[in-house]
Amino acid sequence: MTPDILGRSPQAACSGLPGRSLQSFRNGARSAILIAIATAVGAGGWSGFVLALPVAMIFPLLWALAPSRSVAALVSAGYFLAASHGLPQGVANFYAADLWPGLLLWLAASASFVIVHATLWTRRPGKARAGRYLAAMIVMALPPFGITGWAQPITAAGVLFPGWGWWGLAATAAGLAMMTTRNWPAAVLILISFLVWSAASWSAPTLPEGWKGVDLDLGQSLGRDTSLDRQRVLIATVVANAGHDTRFILLPESALGFWTPTLERLWREALRGRNLTVIAGAAVLDGDGYDNVLVSISADQSQILYRQRMPVPGSMWRPWRALTGDAGGARAHAFANPVVEARGYRIAPLICYEQLVVWPALHSMLHSPGFIVAAGNGWWTSGTSIVAIQQASTVAWAKLFGLPLVSAFNR
Repeated sequence: MTPDILGRSPQAACSGLPGRSLQSFRNGARSAILIAIATAVGAGGWSGFVLALPVAMIFPLLWALAPSRSVAALVSAGYFLAASHGLPQGVANFYAADLWPGLLLWLAASASFVIVHATLWTRRPGKARAGRYLAAMIVMALPPFGITGWAQPITAAGVLFPGWGWWGLAATAAGLAMMTTRNWPAAVLILISFLVWSAASWSAPTLPEGWKGVDLDLGQSLGRDTSLDRQRVLIATVVANAGHDTRFILLPESALGFWTPTLERLWREALRGRNLTVIAGAAVLDGDGYDNVLVSISADQSQILYRQRMPVPGSMWRPWRALTGDAGGARAHAFANPVVEARGYRIAPLICYEQLVVWPALHSMLHSPGFIVAAGNGWWTSGTSIVAIQQASTVAWAKLFGLPLVSAFNR
């Protein structure tokens, strides 16, 4: 028989085809399994149950096991899209539209996560791969990529190492890096051990003494109904929830609507004779846009307590408008007021979207607050687990740093 161009006999040339086909099948099957597991990990870890957050720590292992950069991108996409799967429905609720705008935003938001993790993926095992993953984690935790840096596995630090603070954060980062190496079985065993230990003694964060958060169920009318009747309803709700030892009441984001001098007088008069301070969400307008804020109101004074650092990109914060000269939209006070003071208490405020990303919480923790105040308006998340994920995240940060937590949400 005549050899082929590579010097192989026809039998040898033909016999190589099934081997290559089998190898291709195995590689494809392995990639499909990694993507499927990453999707399950994203959905499970970010289901809204705080003790499920450590499931997300499997993601670095799957990313590291990807046989190629393209598969690493698909693994990252599967994880992120599953973790944020409530976004399309939430956007459809918010804009009273079909799912298409939400689907487009969902895919656009995933782009930064996928691009960063695909770019930093490497075939080289060991320290090189671990270092690449830590770099991806840091890039996705800080602006500008951190603006859409949802679903960060580092959030699980509060579940695994409650009360450890920055040491717990460092230990979790080390565990995540170790998951990308050949020592990942040992990392899994260690993390499971800490999870079992933590779950056995788990308790919710304490409530600050004298503080109370009041959840509301007023749907999309909250903040949009600007009538005096609505304000009187809110005042009555505050009075009904103010116990003998209650000195502070927290209301959800946007509870007061637009903050005006008339509204200030109404609330201060209603609180006259009461040793009570109300902290509530509102919007402060000017000619160029608005600030999403928390205001503090008592009988003798009122003030803007906090201006949101990171409003929701797209629907609230629209930085591209400055390039076209258009006004409107919420301002982002990205690195301002990480900690504010309310009658002697140093608090770390987190409004809505800030509870989904890493850097606002860590920014506040750098300034040693006394406790965390979390407010949200989640009417648009109906049918999704977004509010539950926000609450799980704030609980995790409070537990990590051993801080009390007071929260108030509207649904």
